[in-house]
Amino acid sequence: MIIAVDGPTASGKGTIAKALAAHFGLPHLDTGLLYRAVGRQVQLNDGDPNNPADALAATHFLDALLLDDFLRSEEVGGLASRVSVHPAVRQALYDRQRAFVEQPGGAVLDGRDIGTVIAPEAEVKLFVTASVEARARRRWLEMTGREIEIPLAEIEQDIVRRDARDINRKDAPLKAAPDALILDTTSFDKEQAIEAAIEAVKERLSS
Repeated sequence: MIIAVDGPTASGKGTIAKALAAHFGLPHLDTGLLYRAVGRQVQLNDGDPNNPADALAATHFLDALLLDDFLRSEEVGGLASRVSVHPAVRQALYDRQRAFVEQPGGAVLDGRDIGTVIAPEAEVKLFVTASVEARARRRWLEMTGREIEIPLAEIEQDIVRRDARDINRKDAPLKAAPDALILDTTSFDKEQAIEAAIEAVKERLSS
């Protein structure tokens, strides 16, 4: 069974995908982490994330980079959004993601184009979303919990910019697959969002 979980930044898709993987006993891949690694590698290379050649060169990052906690920072998240607009970068990471999809037994993947590009054959597709305000507050709470001080308004502005880049990019834009189940988590806490996702998957599988 393949479960695709898509959605904008800070919508809760990563948390939901991990919970689904644990519940259904499937391996999980956070595909956004691959793009964060590319963004971070561009930075380490003193390159320009807006330059297609610099971004493509950074796709040859070492696997050890995926273990770097700094990849979860807002700074690297912004870099990931910028390198992901380049078609050559997306193509370079496509094979790695497809290999994960095609492993025996299935998998859960979360990202922005799983149900539309990476795994259009997925038995279950979820598109997780929430208001900008709710997403910004969640990210702000996460950052302050890690003792990182950043104004809430700044996070909101960054989310709006990243949404615009993800939705309007020419190659594999962020959008729900036609057969995706839409899960709005604006009014949900973590446990409610996970419960709703599990029930949605069960319902889709039984239909």
